[in-house]
Parts: sequence; structure tokens; C-alpha cells
Amino acid sequence: MSVRTYLLAAGAFAVGTSAYVVSGVLPAVSGELGVSLTAAGQLATAFAIAYAVGAPLVSTLAGRWDRRTLLVAALVVAAVGNGLSALATTYPLLIVGRIIAALGAAAYTPAATLVATAMLPPAQRARAVGIVFGGLTLALAVGVPAGDLLGSRIGYGGVFGAVAVVTALVAATAPLCLPRLPAPPAVPLRGRFAVAADWRVLTALAMTVVNVLAAMVVFIYVAPLLNATGGIHGATVALLLLIYGIGAMAGNVWGGRAADRFGAVPTLFALLGGSVITVAVLSPAGSTIVGAAVVLALWAVFSWAFNPPMQSLLLELAPTGGMVLSLNASAIYLGTAVGGLVGGIVIGAGGLLALPLLSAGFGLVVVALLLTLQLGRRRVAAENVVA
Repeated sequence: MSVRTYLLAAGAFAVGTSAYVVSGVLPAVSGELGVSLTAAGQLATAFAIAYAVGAPLVSTLAGRWDRRTLLVAALVVAAVGNGLSALATTYPLLIVGRIIAALGAAAYTPAATLVATAMLPPAQRARAVGIVFGGLTLALAVGVPAGDLLGSRIGYGGVFGAVAVVTALVAATAPLCLPRLPAPPAVPLRGRFAVAADWRVLTALAMTVVNVLAAMVVFIYVAPLLNATGGIHGATVALLLLIYGIGAMAGNVWGGRAADRFGAVPTLFALLGGSVITVAVLSPAGSTIVGAAVVLALWAVFSWAFNPPMQSLLLELAPTGGMVLSLNASAIYLGTAVGGLVGGIVIGAGGLLALPLLSAGFGLVVVALLLTLQLGRRRVAAENVVA
């Protein structure tokens, strides 16, 4: 893999930290602004909704920009949003900052993924996606624990300010390393969304939404959940988040390699089974630090290995790529948004300990969707052979 691929991953790290660091600074936001943990968790929801709506729109509006210009502009917007978040002293202004940061991320991630896959032969495509998404998992491994540790010391403003600086540095470096990459041929708006009319693509996108929902309904509230299951708090939570992030990084790399070797669908079935089992035992395992560490690491591996084979599957279904990757990015953050909302509702109705079992249930829904997709594809293939 080239240095350029890793630079794209660095940008993904910057925008990924912007997205996921909220999980680490929830206590700081709640304490400094005097809002509930559930309200603070809706910062992730606002970011996710803005991303979900923004990804396909930005892909269309900036469709004629060369890819380097688009990537740099996206990083600049993300830096501005995080800078505003750092300066925000009220909850509404903080929401606005998160929305602006999300729009930058929405422009960046699909474009970076498509550029990475375009620079390599098809046999290495899933691996390239894995490297770019490795930046997002590194954000989990480093950004979220750092947010948890630093939030109590420098406040959420200091944390978001640091994210803004990192994002700006990557934006300044990108023009020096990336060549000008021409935009893909212009496609009318109706043509861009035509891929979504394919039931196979819709089913795959639904899988992404529900899978991310299953993960985020727990992850957004993982710090208070660990405190509820085993009285785990403070620096120990940051350590467990670091372990989760390392597991996510390993899963992301493994998922890409497994998809290239065994195919997207078999890999997805294996990953979903592992994810369902591990998250289902999170609450009892979380009664001890060692148990929580083991289960969080395994759950992270299975959950984050999902992205490369899913994107590889989508590129099989829609080989032209660009719009389907934007839609998948929207699906990821739609799942995040719904996860934050559902998690808040469940906490109010049934308590934190209900979240892992709910997550496992959503995981089984993803298995059912994948089975439906695969059976449908085989039926269509058989009908084509007969015809």
C-alpha cells in the first residue's frame, strides 16, 4: 500500500476522532453545561444525522470537483466545526459545531474510500478500504480514551480544540502528497440515486444501518454502562476504551483480508455471529475489569471487521461505486443517530443493563437481512441460467 493510502487514513482518523470523541467527553459536557448524560449523548445523534443527510448531497454538489480539492475542503470544514465546538459555551452552539464538523466528515470519508480503491487493483480493494477505515478505528483506539482522560482536565472545549488542530494539519499536508485527481464523469442527480432502486443495494444498506445501530446503542453509553455493571470508572474506563479501539483496529485489518480471501458474504456471516455472541455477554462479563476487557476486545474485532467486506459487497452490487459508497456512509451515521436515540429511550425505560441484549437482537436482524440478500441473489442467478 502507498503512502497516499495512509495519508487518506490519517484524514479518516481526524474526522473519525471528531465523530467518536463524544463518547469520551460525555461526563465533561454533562458537567460543564449542566445537561443530562442522555442529552449529552444526543451530540452524537446530531453529528450522525447531519452526516447521513450530508453525504449524498455533498457527493452530488461537489461531484465535479477534483478529488484532492474535495478532500482538502472537507478537512477544512471539519476543522472549522471542531473549532466552533471548542469555543461553544452553550448546548445549542455546541450542536451547531457538531453539525458543521459532520458535514466535513460526510464529504471526506466516501471520497477517501473511493480514491483509495481507485489506486489499487480489484484484488486489493477490500484491503485498501480496510486501511482507510483503519483511520476511523485508530480514532477509537486513541481519540476516545484521550477524550475520556483529558475531558476532566481540559474540558470538552480543549478536547475539541485538539481535534480541530489535528484535522487542520492533515488538511495542510494533503495538497503536498496527493496529486490532482479528476472527478468522475458527471452524473445527473436522478442517475446518482438510481443505484438505490436496486433491492439488493437497499438490503445491503439496511444491513449497515442496523449493524451500526446494534454497535452504537451500546458504545455511545459504554462509559456509564461499565460503571453500572462493575463500578468501573475513571482511568480504567479509558484503558478499556483503548483496548476496544485496538480490537477495532485489528478487526478492521482482518476483515479486509478475510473478504479478499474468502469473499464478502461468508466473512459477514462469521463476523455477525461473533458480534452477537460477544455483545450478549457484555453485562455479566463487565462485572470484572478483566472480563470487560476480554469481551470488549472481541466485540470490537467482530464489529469493526464488518466495514471492509460490506463495502466490498456493495461494490460488487454497484461497480461504479461513488454514490453507493456515499449512501453507505449515510447508512453508517443513520445507524449511529438511531443508536443514540434508541439508547437514550431504553436507558429511561429499562436501564443501562438492557442495552447489550438489545444490541444482540439487532445483530440477529442483520443476519436475517444478509440471508435474505444471499438467497435472493442465488434465485436471480438461477433464473438467469434457466432463461
